[in-house]
Amino acid sequence: MACIFCRIVAGEVPSLKVYEDDSALAFLDIGPLAEGHVLVIPKRHYERLEEMPAEEVGAVTRHLPVLAKAVLKATGAGAYNVLQNNGEVAGQAVGHVHFHIIPRTSGDGLGYRWNATSYAAGRDRQLQEAIVSALG
Repeated sequence: MACIFCRIVAGEVPSLKVYEDDSALAFLDIGPLAEGHVLVIPKRHYERLEEMPAEEVGAVTRHLPVLAKAVLKATGAGAYNVLQNNGEVAGQAVGHVHFHIIPRTSGDGLGYRWNATSYAAGRDRQLQEAIVSALG
């Protein structure tokens, strides 16, 4: 079993767990972007979100609000980011679905930059139609 998160779930690698049930595990990130940075993972291995059945996504993500609230209370932070990356190009460093809860404070030095653009004429409609078609 090479996946580090699967090894954490199996108890082969220690972690500082903050929550666990039959479907999900939440623990402190060992390389936190801020104090209280928590990772929430499915216990079953899925590399990317689109591989997960909707029921399993729900079984994991339903914990995000209560965990975020606990992180805010424990850290005194006034805000947080929930981030989830799929694929190396998107910044996924561990090939196991995971959600980051990152507490934020004013002046924390963390940045999140949106390089917003606009669509060429008609391209937005083309993409809308392509996505609707892909949904079946």
